[in-house]
Amino acid sequence: MISAGEFRNGVTFEMDGQVMQVVEFQHVKPGKGAAFVRTKMKNVITGAVVETSFNPTARFENAYVDRKDMEYSYNDGNLYYFMDPETYDMVPIDEGMLPDGFKFVKENMVCKIMSYKGSIFGIEPPNFVELEVTETDPGFKGDTATNVTKPAIVETGAEVKVPLFINPGDRIKIDTRTGEYLERAKG
Repeated sequence: MISAGEFRNGVTFEMDGQVMQVVEFQHVKPGKGAAFVRTKMKNVITGAVVETSFNPTARFENAYVDRKDMEYSYNDGNLYYFMDPETYDMVPIDEGMLPDGFKFVKENMVCKIMSYKGSIFGIEPPNFVELEVTETDPGFKGDTATNVTKPAIVETGAEVKVPLFINPGDRIKIDTRTGEYLERAKG
């Protein structure tokens, strides 16, 4: 059991049969009246975010969310298969559960699979990936204007904005959370 007074960012708990994760919290002690905890929390299954105030003594059941590294193997139609590295079991996950950043994941990359009581509810791709640029307009020598970008297609088929000096065949580093180009890959 956890009380609202013990809330910290990232804590997961059960409330009304739902699994909630604390996004932000603030302990408030007004001049008059009782103290309370203002909480912004996210339903980890649906992704809905709500703000609520709790009495600091309100108690909730802890919810233990499993986060397991699994390797993306392949997709078949709208099912994406992930392999458990310990048991070699293949776990199918529906396309609708994949986050936007998954478009930068290629086969054999390791992702975090999140589940609660055996039910998978989310996938976290790696934060940063290195991919090869397959299509883009060629860069021009001497074109060094700052913050000018052009579209490029990477090996997974996703489109990303890159600086003008990037050419097809270059390897680039991408932040999957924002979909932004970070730098040219080393080596």
